Formats: sequence, structure tokens, C-alpha cells
Amino acid sequence: MGSSQKRAIQNYRSRLSERGLARFEVLGRDADRDLIRSLARRLAENGAEASRLRAAVSQTIAGEPPAKGGILAALRRSPLVGADLDLTRPREEGRKVQI
Repeated sequence: MGSSQKRAIQNYRSRLSERGLARFEVLGRDADRDLIRSLARRLAENGAEASRLRAAVSQTIAGEPPAKGGILAALRRSPLVGADLDLTRPREEGRKVQI
């Protein structure tokens, strides 16, 4: 490889590192090539969607249970919030049981 080619690669990699990116090689199945590339492309964008994707993949790989409060957060996002539903039930003593 010529010196100009080495210099071009070095310049390219330094520009990547200035943007906070790194070039690396991974081994995987040929069938997963497009999946891995699209995942890497999404993660490189570093937006809100990339953060959610990063958290989901990390959680899946780590095998940890989801963080507490997930159900409460989902209920707060519900379209029924503020609908003033009457959820009270009539109080009944129940039936008598013979012992």
C-alpha cells in the first residue's frame, strides 16, 4: 500500500474519530449482514431513536429484567388518562358457605 493511500486512510479515520465514531470489524453470519449494517447505521445517528435502540439491545443481550415503573409509565401514556371513568364496584358481602 502506497504512502498516499495510508495517509488517506489515516485522515479518514481521524475524521471519524472527531465525529465520535470508530471503524471496527465484526464476525457474523452472512444472512445477518444487512441487519448488522442497518443497526450500526441507526446507532451512529445518535438521536433519541438510537438511544432507545441501544437500550433495547443492551437489555436484551444482558438478559436483565426491565426497569421498575414501566407499567406505571404505560398507564400514564394511556389515552384514557383524564377520561373521568367511574371504576368503583358495588361492595357485596358474598355468599354463605356451609362448613
